[in-house]
Amino acid sequence: MSGSSDKWRCGAQAIGCRVVKQFFVGVAMLGRGLVLVLRSPKLLLLGLLPAVITGLLYAAALGVLIDFLPRLSRDVTWFADGWAEGWRQLTQVLAGAGLLGVAALLGILSFTAVTLLIGDPFYERISELVEDRFGGVPDEVEVGFWRSLVRGLTDSLRLIALSVLIGIPLFLLGFLPVVGQTVIPVLGGAIGGWLLAVELTGVPFQRRGLRLADRRARLRTHCPLALGFGVAVFCCFLIPLGAILLMPAAVAGATLLSRTVLDQPTVELPSGRLPDYQLGR
Repeated sequence: MSGSSDKWRCGAQAIGCRVVKQFFVGVAMLGRGLVLVLRSPKLLLLGLLPAVITGLLYAAALGVLIDFLPRLSRDVTWFADGWAEGWRQLTQVLAGAGLLGVAALLGILSFTAVTLLIGDPFYERISELVEDRFGGVPDEVEVGFWRSLVRGLTDSLRLIALSVLIGIPLFLLGFLPVVGQTVIPVLGGAIGGWLLAVELTGVPFQRRGLRLADRRARLRTHCPLALGFGVAVFCCFLIPLGAILLMPAAVAGATLLSRTVLDQPTVELPSGRLPDYQLGR
C-alpha cells in the first residue's frame, strides 16, 4: 500500500514539475518575441504605431472614467447611504478600487483586440516575418483584406464579450474579505492571460485557415504553455505603457506559441536559407 502511495506521489510530482516547466517555457516565449523585435527595428516600428494610436484612445477613456469615478462609486454603493460616515466612505473607496480593477482588466483585454483590429496589416506583416525566420508556413491560406477584417472583428467581439461576462463576477467577488484581495486577482490574471493567448494567436492560425474554435482546442492541449505566455503578457500590460511598447513582442511571441502548439519548427533558420517547402523538399 505504501509502495503504491509513493508511486502515486512521485507521478503527481513529475506531472507538477512538467506543468511548471511548460508554464515558464510559455513565459520565455514573450522574451524570445522581444529579442526578435529588438533585433529588427523594422518589426519594432511596424508594431508600435497601432499600439500608440490605441493607447491614446484608451488614455482619454481612462481620464473620463477617473473624472466620473467618485459618482460611480456612490451609485454602486447605494446600499451604504444610511451607514456611518466612516464605513460609507470606506465602502465607496473599495468600490472605486474595484471599478478601476475591472476597468483595467477589460481595458487590457479589449486593448489587444482593438489594437489588433487597427494594426491588422502591421501585425500580419510582423507575424509573417517571424514565420519566415523559423521555416515559413507551407500551404499558406491567402485571406483577402475585408474577409480578414470581418473574421478578426467577429473573433475579437466574441472574446471581448466573454471578458465582460467574466469581469463582472470577478468585480463582485472582489468585495469578499481577504479572498477578494488575494485569490480573485490571481484568478483574474489567469483568465486574462488565457484570453490574451487566444486572441494574440489569431493571425498565425488564420494564416493556416484555422478559426477561433481551432485555436482554443490547440491551446487547451498545451494549457500550461499558453497560460505562461498569456499571463506574462497580461502582467507586462499592467505596467504603464507596457501594452504599447510590448505589443510587437507579444505578436512575435504569439507566433512562436502558435508554431509550437501546431508542432512546427521554432528553431531559427540561418540567415539567407530558404524554408524546406520553398526548396521543394
